[in-house]
Amino acid sequence: MTQNSVHTGDSALNAARRQRELAALGDGAQIDVLVIGGGVTGTGVALDAAARGLRTVLVERHDLAFGTSRWSSKLVHGGLRYLAGGHVGIAHESAVERGILIRTTAPHLVRPLPQLVPLLPELGVAQSSLVRAGFLAGDLLRRGAGTPASLLPRSRRVAAAEALRLAPTVRRDGLRGGLTAWDGQLVDDARLVVALARTAAAAGASVLTRVEVTTATGESATLRDTRTGETLTVRARAVVNATGVWADQVDPSIELRPSRGTHLVFDAAAFGGLSASLTVPVPGSTSRFVFAFPAAHGRVYLGLTDEDAPGPVPDEPKPTDSEIDFLLDTINAALREPLTRADIRGSYAGLRPLLKTGTDSTADISREHAVLHSPDGLITIVGGKLTTYRKMAEDTVDAAVTHAGLTASPCRTKRLPLVGAVSGAARDKIAAPPVLVERYGSEAAAVLGQADADPAQLAAVAPGIDVTRAEFAWAISHEGALDTADLLDRRTRIGLVATDRVAALPAAEEALAADRTD
Repeated sequence: MTQNSVHTGDSALNAARRQRELAALGDGAQIDVLVIGGGVTGTGVALDAAARGLRTVLVERHDLAFGTSRWSSKLVHGGLRYLAGGHVGIAHESAVERGILIRTTAPHLVRPLPQLVPLLPELGVAQSSLVRAGFLAGDLLRRGAGTPASLLPRSRRVAAAEALRLAPTVRRDGLRGGLTAWDGQLVDDARLVVALARTAAAAGASVLTRVEVTTATGESATLRDTRTGETLTVRARAVVNATGVWADQVDPSIELRPSRGTHLVFDAAAFGGLSASLTVPVPGSTSRFVFAFPAAHGRVYLGLTDEDAPGPVPDEPKPTDSEIDFLLDTINAALREPLTRADIRGSYAGLRPLLKTGTDSTADISREHAVLHSPDGLITIVGGKLTTYRKMAEDTVDAAVTHAGLTASPCRTKRLPLVGAVSGAARDKIAAPPVLVERYGSEAAAVLGQADADPAQLAAVAPGIDVTRAEFAWAISHEGALDTADLLDRRTRIGLVATDRVAALPAAEEALAADRTD
């Protein structure tokens, strides 16, 4: 096999392909690996397995990136927080996986992002020294991971003028400069999941959304098509539970302790042209920070909380009032003009699938992942974080191959670019607007090409929103979008702001109606 031979198959996901592959599955095709869950971990497992030559099927009861994978900070980070907690192994692993993502796997979706800690009077000499030491340790992690400084520059101290250029709304009084370090940022976490799913499909995997698992064992599962109500039973040599915070619903022997991470959404104007991750230490903590960072669609996201979230797991977690107050209070300590609830355009919260331990705080639970085996052979992958999804998937497929005695090639995903991956001079030559190249990479021109026959496809889906009708059409024909929520809430992130969602809904409905009449 050549490095890119995995892309020889068709990567387009759509309703017609879903129907064909569901029918083929019902005919009793032999399956090597059945993956339950369509988040970043599940799609990563499906890609790893399919790229090794295993007959792979992924099922997801909702949509790709429906759960935690769309509620992240959209950061691909090197694990400084874990290093501060003494977790050297996962810090190094994070730095290695960050390098793979930014250089090989998804250079079109990940960009370098500076983070700025402003040196304000509240940040004393001792705490600023700790931050500086942490950033220097991050430099060591980056070098140890083989990521060059030309891609992620070295940390440094900057003057007050440079700090204000990066974060114009920072308080000027008492500002004595800032500390900067560099990390990775995804243009969007859900887009990474879709790219993984499509690359898995190109490698031969069946990716089936709106298919729920009603029962599962280590060698079979009963599936229900939620669109038609039809059920079928499939047998697989290995069954992988990659359902995140819902993992204990598939395997009740697992005990999870979910942690809720909350973010607030602002217009970019509220932060005056922010071009870095404005990072503010949480008072009383040496390893926790609140950060505001520029995001897609002219927005800024502010996060992050880490709160215990016991009880039933909702499909869409909601921030609490206390979390909103915490985020505003912490960031306002660094701003000239405080933000208020009136400035908030939207919010979101995600639940981390942490394994239950004896620690008192979820903030102290290790973010290491675990591959677990139930007595009947079901394999579950839990823990971890978005940045390390690839290594999580590799360990999971290794376990499946060993457990089921599968004949498979070695893991290939360290050197396997995802659909759309492009960088350097080739990226610069793409004949499409930069905003499309950031979202679609090498496929940006093809997305744009849909307007050749219908120039109206170049129009925005609503006034003031930087998403075109062509992107909705592409999401339906190539990215597996089946309804308006798929288009508004996951293929794009328009839905994070309720008023924008309302404005763009008619265009989403029209795009789906046009697809049905084609």
